[in-house]
Amino acid sequence: MNGLKIYKPADIEKLISTRHGEVKFGENLKFVKSIDELDKSSANYVLLGIQEDIGVRANYGNSGTSRAWNAALKALVNIQVNKFNNPENLILLGELNCEDLMAKASNIDKADPNYYPKLGDLVKQIDQLLANIIEKIISTNKIPIVIGGGHNNAYGNIKGSSKALNDPINVVNIDAHTDLRQLEHRHSGNGFSYAIEGQYLRKYTVFGLHKNYTPEYIFEEMNASENFQYHIAEDILKNPQEVNNKFQQSLESIGQSKFGLELDCDSISDFPSSAKSPVGFSVNNIRSFIKISSENENCCYFHICEASPNEQNDTQVGKALAYFVSDFLN
Repeated sequence: MNGLKIYKPADIEKLISTRHGEVKFGENLKFVKSIDELDKSSANYVLLGIQEDIGVRANYGNSGTSRAWNAALKALVNIQVNKFNNPENLILLGELNCEDLMAKASNIDKADPNYYPKLGDLVKQIDQLLANIIEKIISTNKIPIVIGGGHNNAYGNIKGSSKALNDPINVVNIDAHTDLRQLEHRHSGNGFSYAIEGQYLRKYTVFGLHKNYTPEYIFEEMNASENFQYHIAEDILKNPQEVNNKFQQSLESIGQSKFGLELDCDSISDFPSSAKSPVGFSVNNIRSFIKISSENENCCYFHICEASPNEQNDTQVGKALAYFVSDFLN
């Protein structure tokens, strides 16, 4: 399929730290030679990486989200296979091939008055490539787990899911922001706006919204629609013992039909992300939310985005993302 780099076992061999008497996750993962082979596999989940930060840069943000996939993959292939972890239910499909698009983005002069719209044009290309892949995965009755890139990729996930299911889907977004900015050039801040405009998204809930970074016009738009809900982080965290119950309640209407789970790492306190914040959920809060979501049979995809590791924290970020994936699988 166009835009897809299929992985084979040799692609991860050097990442696996083998040890006598132990079996690592990467040693038992499933692979396919082409995306058309997915429906022949008994595995229920399909892992896909995205190495891009064009959408974040198009949203006036900092680069770095392109590094999340490699960090997550290295950690994931090294977790232990035991009675709690079974990699045989997961296909490592590969990654969205963004190499040429990343190169084109780097060659755009920042002094160009059309710098941001030109980045947006590249994001549109990513949108279409990703949507096609997600549509194919879901049409084989499997659940995509997508790691990496900016939150611009929510649009491709939603569009692809909707087309595969022939119906608009719902989304619960664990996020400090709504990403409902105006329909200007494509970027990481308006993926859900475009999904709504394209009639791919029906009900939308934001869990953990930061009131200090949400424009008034977005609050007005969400308040005016019965299909929009938001739960402000400060209100949720007032009573730590009730956080999981509040998340469960937020799923009540969303989870009655097919929905996607979006996790923006900006929602996690002090987590290395594109818009790192000193406040937010803990990693363990997030793990609970993932567990609750995965137990709902209508959850049709899981997307982890906006993580932005560097050389100093690469290992810890990768471990956190690997925990998120294993929690969803279990």
